Amino acid sequence: MAGPDPVDVRLLTVVAEMGRAAVPEIAGRLGMDVREVAARLAALSTTGLPMIVGVECDQQGIRNALAAAQAWAAQNAASGPYPVHNQPSGGYPVQPPSGPQQVPPNQPSGGYPVHHQPSGSHPVQPGPAASGPYSAPHPVRTGQSGPQQFVPAPPPTFGPQQPAQPAPPDPVGTWGPPGSAAWARGDQRVPARPPAARTGKVGSKLDVDGLEGERITIQLVEVVDPADFLFTAAGYELQEGERAVVVHTELTNRGATPFTSLPDLYLELVAEDGSTISKAPVSLSSRPPHRIGVPPGETAGGHTVYVLPESTELSAVRWSPRPGDEERSLTWDITDL
Repeated sequence: MAGPDPVDVRLLTVVAEMGRAAVPEIAGRLGMDVREVAARLAALSTTGLPMIVGVECDQQGIRNALAAAQAWAAQNAASGPYPVHNQPSGGYPVQPPSGPQQVPPNQPSGGYPVHHQPSGSHPVQPGPAASGPYSAPHPVRTGQSGPQQFVPAPPPTFGPQQPAQPAPPDPVGTWGPPGSAAWARGDQRVPARPPAARTGKVGSKLDVDGLEGERITIQLVEVVDPADFLFTAAGYELQEGERAVVVHTELTNRGATPFTSLPDLYLELVAEDGSTISKAPVSLSSRPPHRIGVPPGETAGGHTVYVLPESTELSAVRWSPRPGDEERSLTWDITDL
């Protein structure tokens, strides 16, 4: 019989410790992807475990987002290329013109036979080559058969031209990446501002723009290294050759857009050799962790715990909104600790 999945065991351990929590918060504690945590919890809830996985939302906000998305889809459907009406519904395929074929005058462009053609020695001059989606600039009625109705091309217009209609807005630019909170709110792009300082020391406050246009300031308040006494006082045990480090940070939301993520989700330590240490999935009772979300105009603080080899020399603390985002990364030098 196969043993339990170690990842599920870790996940259930955190759930048992927290009791009731949001999926992104559990994922932040474990350093896992939110979608993977949600999928595992949904699967575990069907195995008979005493656990319920639920969803909570702003109902009016979801309705507004759906209505806006449907309106955008309807606008794009209505502003497409010229629609063709009264197309035949039978089994006769209509072949579009292909290649530089020429269409003689007074003959239909479809694939139907032409009856009652004029007889005699009258020469038939070839017409202009078909171009674009239309086979001729004027309607052709002679010899037309079948139930279909030919819709003529609009005649050329003269005089002042009407201004061109603006192109529909880019859905990604308007709604943000699919699955993000920007898609639900339809945030507009924030005008570019001069880049702020991206480096500092303990106590420094660094400004940065979030992924959804949030204007936030992050301060590195304190670094406790080593923090073994705090770790063991919370009931945890360190393996031989390990040490604990606790980092205290504060995030201030200076804009009007709520910050909806976990402030220390991608807060990491940087060693002198360039390697990085991610947060440990533990929290200390004497040093409360961060909570998800910071409303506009508010400041929220929290503590992040790390477990690393005792011999590792640290050089910096680095924050980023997502892995690999060097443009928005903030770095604090801690070599003088």
